[in-house]
Amino acid sequence: MTSLPGDSDKDGSAPESGPIVCARCGARTHGPQPTWTCSVEHGTHRYFCDNCSRQHLRAIEGRLDSAWW
Repeated sequence: MTSLPGDSDKDGSAPESGPIVCARCGARTHGPQPTWTCSVEHGTHRYFCDNCSRQHLRAIEGRLDSAWW
């Protein structure tokens, strides 16, 4: 997907310091992980670890909110 001119992800909503916590199981990591999934639900960034992402892949691809799965 291509971003529009002037559109950036520098709105301060992504965590800048401290651990990133999986919104599903509570797993923690320091810094971004390439196998984790980031979802924006109702304007809030939610992160899911690789295990939760794999387990709910079809729901994520179907763009269902995590409340449904």
